[in-house]
Amino acid sequence: MSRVGPLYLLSSKRGICGLFFGHRIEPSTLPKNNSRNRFLNQAEKELIEYFEGDREIFEVAIDARGSQFQRLVWHQLSAIPFGETRGYGEIAEKVENPKAVRAVGTANGANPVSIIVPCHRVIGKDGSLTGFGGGLEIKKKLLQHEGALFEAI
Repeated sequence: MSRVGPLYLLSSKRGICGLFFGHRIEPSTLPKNNSRNRFLNQAEKELIEYFEGDREIFEVAIDARGSQFQRLVWHQLSAIPFGETRGYGEIAEKVENPKAVRAVGTANGANPVSIIVPCHRVIGKDGSLTGFGGGLEIKKKLLQHEGALFEAI
């Protein structure tokens, strides 16, 4: 259990390939193999450290499968520092395709390893919170946890 509810991790022989929010997935639909491996152990440890405020960068190996464009976007997401946000247009410029703002949004939404590849750090051009696989309330909690979003008093 994390600060944002239960999380489910999936791994391959090469790294973490899925992170799912418990309230968004039916556990019975996940693969039944519950065996642990070094990637699952490391990811669990790093997620605990992240939520305790002791980790800002994830080091666990990732095996996120997607198109070449998606992998380019996910690489740029991983470069967004803890406590900072970027707009979709900024990511499009980083992948050298400034007109691909919507495609960046689609690739961001297809990220299979949320939190570890921090797609929650991408916000609307006007600073608004936009789509997130775990839901906007969890996105808000993650950004607040990182100090990237403050509540108005």
